[in-house]
Amino acid sequence: MIKHKLIETRKKKGFSQEYMSNVLSMDVSCYNRKEKGQIKISNQEWQKLAEVLEIPLEDIYESDEGMIFIFNDNSSGTGNGSGNIVTNYTIPQSILDSQKKYIEKLEEDVRCLKEENLLLKNAQKES
Repeated sequence: MIKHKLIETRKKKGFSQEYMSNVLSMDVSCYNRKEKGQIKISNQEWQKLAEVLEIPLEDIYESDEGMIFIFNDNSSGTGNGSGNIVTNYTIPQSILDSQKKYIEKLEEDVRCLKEENLLLKNAQKES
């Protein structure tokens, strides 16, 4: 997910991506991918960015929730020989919302089943 708050704040402060990449000791292309949400920004990096931008962390922080990372082991000798590959996918918010509702429904079903199970155990003890 694109880090809109970070990008907007960085630009307001007049900092380039190159400057920010130097702050984080990384290549500018890597920093660019972090702003685009293609690579996760670590907690330490978020903290450093907030310090450099002289703002509270919560003013720029945007979660990577909804981003999944798929690790492919390409070490079998096939492919270009680069070894391990990480592919990033962003899950649309609508899917995350429906998934959350489904999980909540399943949790409620489990609670109901536990209650029913307890009632059945108690009824069995009484008979």
